[in-house]
Amino acid sequence: MKIRGDRECQDCGTRWSYYDTGSIACPDCGSVHSVGVDDRTEHTDAPVEFDLTAVRNRVDADPLEDVARAAAEECREYTRKRGFIDAGTLQPLDETFVAATELQHVADHVAREMRPDDAIQRHFYDLLGGADDGERPAADEVPTALRSPYGLAMAAAVEAYQRDVRTYLDAHPDEQARQLSGRVRDHRKRIEALDGDVDPGDANRLLHAARDLGRFAAGEESAYVTADNWLSGLESSE
Repeated sequence: MKIRGDRECQDCGTRWSYYDTGSIACPDCGSVHSVGVDDRTEHTDAPVEFDLTAVRNRVDADPLEDVARAAAEECREYTRKRGFIDAGTLQPLDETFVAATELQHVADHVAREMRPDDAIQRHFYDLLGGADDGERPAADEVPTALRSPYGLAMAAAVEAYQRDVRTYLDAHPDEQARQLSGRVRDHRKRIEALDGDVDPGDANRLLHAARDLGRFAAGEESAYVTADNWLSGLESSE
């Protein structure tokens, strides 16, 4: 959405940036009577904390199912508030968002499983240990039983990013970027149609293609070639 990011409190005169606080309330006096003092700018991101410490502290005390549900909810709350356009500038598809999306899908799977095997549990705990720092296991470490959650997670992360890429391209038209975006969309829909059950390497290639699409749309010309290479690799493997 387009907002006026520079705010001024009508009660005490304090000025601040909505982009920093994510709130129209004055950071000094708390008043919600504020006005925008600049032009409206596209902005979809929000300052949101992502900290899994409280969930990790439950690992030794609570059943795995409950820990998994708590982890999924924390990730869902975080990704729901995130966006990729900051004050009109298209941002990269960052690893923290991707890791949170993967953990959400894996945690949902773990919570539903009656007896998740050791490989599934290790992968879940690895994600839980580092997702809030943008750390996650490599694609070739994904257990076979988690192919579907992993594939759906990568598709979900790509879809969320593409929504903002499309919004950005509405204001900064680029036919080549739109064509790339269409190819990314087609591969994403294929993964969704297969319920995520694809080679994790292919799901990871799609993620890289989406990242390079964003870089190209934001003005990095060389990213077109790398995005095209990722997509060509996917097309040759189908």
